[in-house]
Amino acid sequence: MAEVQTIAVIGAGRVGRGIAQLAAGGGYRTILEDLLPNALRQAESEIRVQLDLAVESGGVSADAARAAISRLEFAGSVEDAARQADLVIEAVPEELESKIEIFTLLDKICRPGTILGSHISTLSITEISRVTYRARCCVGMHFAGLVDSERRLEIIRGQETDDDTVATAVEVGRRMGREVVVIDDAKASQP
Repeated sequence: MAEVQTIAVIGAGRVGRGIAQLAAGGGYRTILEDLLPNALRQAESEIRVQLDLAVESGGVSADAARAAISRLEFAGSVEDAARQADLVIEAVPEELESKIEIFTLLDKICRPGTILGSHISTLSITEISRVTYRARCCVGMHFAGLVDSERRLEIIRGQETDDDTVATAVEVGRRMGREVVVIDDAKASQP
C-alpha cells in the first residue's frame, strides 16, 4: 500500500473545501487549488468557521482544529497543487469533459504512482481514467454527507484500478473519519 502524506484537492467549491477540511483533519498535508483567488479566500474562511463550530460543539478539540489549519495550503494552479501530491482528488462539477481534461493534465504533471481520485456520483471512473497512462492508480471517491451528518465514502474501483490503490484510498478515507465502502464501477462500459 502506498503511503500518502500530501493530498491535493482540485476545486475549492463546497465539495472541494469539505474534502480539504477532512484531509487536513485526518493529518495530511493538504493543498487546496482553485483558479479563482476569491474562491480560495472564501474556502479558507469557510473551513475556519466550520472548525470553530466543531470546537464549540465539542466535535473536535481546539488543538486538533489548529493542527488541521496548519496543514492547509492553497494554490492557484493545478500544477502547483499536484506536483508534490501522493493523492490528488478533483472535486469540480460533475461534467465528463471537465474531469477528463483535469485527469489528462494530472497524468502529465504528477509523479509516477500518484493516485488520481475523482469525486463522482454519476460518471464512470473507468471512462475518466482511460485518458491516463495510470488507470491502475485511478479511483472514484464519492464523499456523501459533506453538508449533513452522513459520513460515508464510496471508493469506486475502475476496471483497471489495482488493489494497492483501493487499499490506499480506503486507509485515507478512514483517517478522514469516514465509513468506507468499496464498490465496483457499475457505470463502466467495455473499451
